[in-house]
Amino acid sequence: MSRAAFMTRVRDAAAAGRAYRVHVPGNLPARVGYQGAGHDPVARLAAEVTAVGGQAHVVENLDAARAKLAELLDALAPRSALCWRHPLLDRLDLRGLLSACGAKRLDHEALSPLSTPEARAAMIEADVGITSASYAIAETGTLVVEAAAGQERLASLLPPVHIAVIERAQILADLYDLFARLEDDGTGPAPSWLPSNLAMITGPSKTGDIELTLTTGVHGPGVWHVIVIR
Repeated sequence: MSRAAFMTRVRDAAAAGRAYRVHVPGNLPARVGYQGAGHDPVARLAAEVTAVGGQAHVVENLDAARAKLAELLDALAPRSALCWRHPLLDRLDLRGLLSACGAKRLDHEALSPLSTPEARAAMIEADVGITSASYAIAETGTLVVEAAAGQERLASLLPPVHIAVIERAQILADLYDLFARLEDDGTGPAPSWLPSNLAMITGPSKTGDIELTLTTGVHGPGVWHVIVIR
């Protein structure tokens, strides 16, 4: 590739990236700084999830979230689901929803008694991963996942479909708020409050390694649903 062609690609990519810059009202005084995600973090999160290739489902309450999750499971007809143990998923009665659609629930409790090869085989065969998240970042449509016992990262990484359920209290405006919240939730001076494993998920798995052609679902889920409870 010639230098001119390379620089043209760089300029085109930079121009496309400007669509994701933060836009602020023109009448703000000069001293006003970063504006984050705007006045409606739920709507912004849903819009950004869609923009990065996911499917956002904004619902008003827990009952509506349960109905939407049941609808997705009926459409997917999974044989098994790799699941988190999480208070929000318990409130949704995830166990009952999976039982109703005939899917086997694979969580920490179910997998722990298995040998390592048996557990690995069961997880690889899972058709869908169902999680919540520690936080969600509205400005970028990002889920923040802290790995823990019962909340293994593989649930969001291994199955071909990932469904995450988020409620309003988990949504942060922007990345600056995330690190402030992590420090508030942790103990001791930084960086002791950082979790041992922190991942940020923005959209389904994508790669452009091969001839700069964007391909979805190569290194992780190719389908990404986020149910947002307003």
